[in-house]
Amino acid sequence: MGAASKVFLAVLIATAGAVCSDGLAQAQDHYPGRLIKIVVPFSAGTAVDLLPRLVADKLSQRWGQTVIVENRPGASGNIGAEAVARADPDGYTLLGSPPPPLVINKYLYPKLGFDPEAFVGVTVIATVPNVLVVSPKVPVANVHELIAYATANPDKLSYASPGNSTTPHLTAEWLKALTGIRVLHVPYKGGAPALTDLLGDQVDMMFANLGDVLPYIRSGRLNAIAVCSEARFASLPGVPALSESFPGFVSVAWYAIAAPPKTPPEIVSQLASAISETLRLPDVAARLNDLAATPVGGTPAETAAFMQAEARRWRKVIAITGVHLD
Repeated sequence: MGAASKVFLAVLIATAGAVCSDGLAQAQDHYPGRLIKIVVPFSAGTAVDLLPRLVADKLSQRWGQTVIVENRPGASGNIGAEAVARADPDGYTLLGSPPPPLVINKYLYPKLGFDPEAFVGVTVIATVPNVLVVSPKVPVANVHELIAYATANPDKLSYASPGNSTTPHLTAEWLKALTGIRVLHVPYKGGAPALTDLLGDQVDMMFANLGDVLPYIRSGRLNAIAVCSEARFASLPGVPALSESFPGFVSVAWYAIAAPPKTPPEIVSQLASAISETLRLPDVAARLNDLAATPVGGTPAETAAFMQAEARRWRKVIAITGVHLD
């Protein structure tokens, strides 16, 4: 290749790079310009699905662009998370997820098809405390009576969970580790079928998302014997916090929006700002209150710090319980 040809090739490459960069910049400037998909890696029917849908509806109204939620359950959230991790980092495919695939599964699964730490945290929609609920047929009125009953009747009681590695699963195993009680774990593929069987007396108890079970507590179909927030929760002032008996025992579910690795910070910041503003809308705040959810919002940097703290929390719980998944 002659000198002139080399110069021409270099100019061509530089021009192409500039055009691509300019195209990307224009795409970011005009974001969002088409449909946005939020992948929820668990089944529909509970807060894990309802909260992202609430945000999606408001973003659709705000931007005049369709924002949909797609449920891709399986493998404790790993299937949906892996799909998002492999998506184009352009802000049009997002992950709407509770803790497992983002901060828990990396400590339980020997191999994942994605790197949880590579996700770009956008913002946290809300937090919701877990609550220990029992069937009315179980003759206990508080956690101390439950421990005494389970101790006297090893392996007689069973507890439901939305699946392995979920916060309800780990929370129940945490209580078992602290007290030495023996209660059978019955995992389900999501919170909705677990709750259905608890209401049908197929299982005896469950650590559940408070927003999902609050109507059944109020109607008397389930008995709440302890909440897992740092202090008693306003919606259930007469129900003790487990931390009153076991200091430091806190189990709070949360629901975050994350973007694929290498998503441009300009897009991530725009998403975080829009979602945070959405959470302050009066009708959204009212709906969150109905679900016993506390809105969070915040910047990507604050979200990253939050997730790091949560990863440390659940890593300690996993160490205490000895839970492992093959």
